[in-house]
Amino acid sequence: MKNKILVIEDDADINTLLKKILERAGYEAETAFSGTEGRLLLKLNTYDLVLLDLMLPGLSGEELLTEIRKTLRMPVIALTAKAGLSDKVNVLGSGADDYITKPFEKQELLARIQAQLRRAGDYSAVQADASSPQKLTCRELELYPENHRVLLRGEEIPLTTHEFLLLQLLMANPQKVFSRENLYQSVWNSDFYGEDNAVSVHISNIRKKLAALTDEEYIQTVWGIGYKINL
Repeated sequence: MKNKILVIEDDADINTLLKKILERAGYEAETAFSGTEGRLLLKLNTYDLVLLDLMLPGLSGEELLTEIRKTLRMPVIALTAKAGLSDKVNVLGSGADDYITKPFEKQELLARIQAQLRRAGDYSAVQADASSPQKLTCRELELYPENHRVLLRGEEIPLTTHEFLLLQLLMANPQKVFSRENLYQSVWNSDFYGEDNAVSVHISNIRKKLAALTDEEYIQTVWGIGYKINL
């Protein structure tokens, strides 16, 4: 079965180009030209991945991304014309699983899509594994691998796929300190480059979401090494 991808891009030429690239690569592609139209399609259909332009008229890409992350778990790759480090950090911090800057190369676009779909597929396979623990706990924090749910004091915490996998890895190994390189290679399934802030941004995002419900620290920074779950 073909993977189904939703393209949300207001520039007609780029929208058409993305659809052609995806279909020629063997994907099923649907398109939307505004955040509002994209939101409607997401309510009506199921997609394996979303390509989301952040500079949309009306309902912006950032606003739509926030809505997506409240209920949906598919990978989201942000399309952005901003190439600065702070811009990339903000994109990841907002809940995107990856980003690609415009103008983009077709090979890079397809490689990033394949990586995200592979990661999502690996996660699904882990969920289907009967040997996986039914629940991981740390004090009042509960993580359910089978249905991708995290509860703190009974309240559900909406996490992106990468945030969930990071927290799951830490909670499954409560005595271990993970370096950023360990975490990146395990969760993103690719080589780590020292300047990459993806792990730090996602850890920060998890902490912010937990801090909305508690003053207790659940993820501990081990200075000079990395991170561990704080028992």
